[in-house]
Amino acid sequence: MVPELRDPARRLIATGRIRAEQDLEFYRAAVQGRRELAEFFQTELGWVVEVDESAELVRLHKRRSDVPADRGPVLPRDGRTAALAPRDVLVLVVLVCEQLWRRPRMSLRELMQSIAQVCAAEAPAGQLPTFRIVASDGTGKAEARTSRGNLVDALKLLVAEGSITVDADLERVLGEDETDMVVSASRERLAQKFSSLSPALLDLENLPFERHAEALCSEALVDDNEDEPTLDARRFFALRRLVDDPATDPFDGRTATPYLTTPAGRDRALEVTTALGFTTTARRDWWETTDPSGVGTAIDFPNGRRNERQAALALLDAVKRRAEPLRELQLSEMVALFEDVRALQPRWAAAYEDRLPALARAAAAELVAVALLTPVTRDTWRPTAGIHFWRVAVRRGATNTEEGGDR
Repeated sequence: MVPELRDPARRLIATGRIRAEQDLEFYRAAVQGRRELAEFFQTELGWVVEVDESAELVRLHKRRSDVPADRGPVLPRDGRTAALAPRDVLVLVVLVCEQLWRRPRMSLRELMQSIAQVCAAEAPAGQLPTFRIVASDGTGKAEARTSRGNLVDALKLLVAEGSITVDADLERVLGEDETDMVVSASRERLAQKFSSLSPALLDLENLPFERHAEALCSEALVDDNEDEPTLDARRFFALRRLVDDPATDPFDGRTATPYLTTPAGRDRALEVTTALGFTTTARRDWWETTDPSGVGTAIDFPNGRRNERQAALALLDAVKRRAEPLRELQLSEMVALFEDVRALQPRWAAAYEDRLPALARAAAAELVAVALLTPVTRDTWRPTAGIHFWRVAVRRGATNTEEGGDR
């Protein structure tokens, strides 16, 4: 891949799309190099790149049969990233798109009424959640406000990805005033949201739940053939995780000889990540892929400005120093660590003085996000081999303690 396409390619991997109004330089480069970009993703990863100049959008349709459980749309809360958007919000995203596909410009009141009618027809059969936006005899104000809040979150997600626009502040929807606004959609961009074959053709209702992801990411109808995966299937599975996840266990468990453990697989994988401009560190038992430029990732670990991130770094340091670094880690052990830290520095993490279990879970979540811990139960985690890639320097004694790490 030519150097001019590396940054756009990494941005596509990180976000799935490049919009002209947001990343004009990347968009122009991707449009000019569309053939090479599309060929690279199709050949090396089995992913489809579509360039729609009428929508001023470049879209990467990423398909993974092993869908990450912690991946998906997230909603900002008070300047911080919150948990994944809940099911009801995602359902409303689909319903909003359905209505705007039929009418690309609607008032918010019309949109809410249309969605309420669809939900009212399907909710009794359990096909859709209830959606009541006006308090009445059978609907309390709290339920109506929750429905409005879910709709606001759904619209925010669509605005953030560039599929729709609104002409006023969405926070007004949370009130029950009579003001209205206009919601407009780009049909071209809505069309780009479709990544799989038609669910009607896939016959999902007759497939076991665990095979739905496989069906949705397939380029052909899924059959009942359970033969050993082909070499291309093994390669796509390994390389998709390698470029899409912060770390990868080369022993994927799908075949007798995992692809990344073979000389040819190792060489091909390093060639692909190098072509994309990633930095890859490979051990026999663990691979880590990073993007120092920040273009191809939303991860800024180990930047330790927040208490939760500082706690994560202190935890990482403590885990590495154990006699058995890879044995399971209990919540109680983490709380004891932070009690010791606070005994030495009482002003550190003062907001968590009486909530150290909450701080421990937040620190664990930081390490889970970068594949240094894997959850076993709610209060138990297992360190991964990736902990050996890190060296943590802990500075104590300063008024405002900060902790940093480097690889």
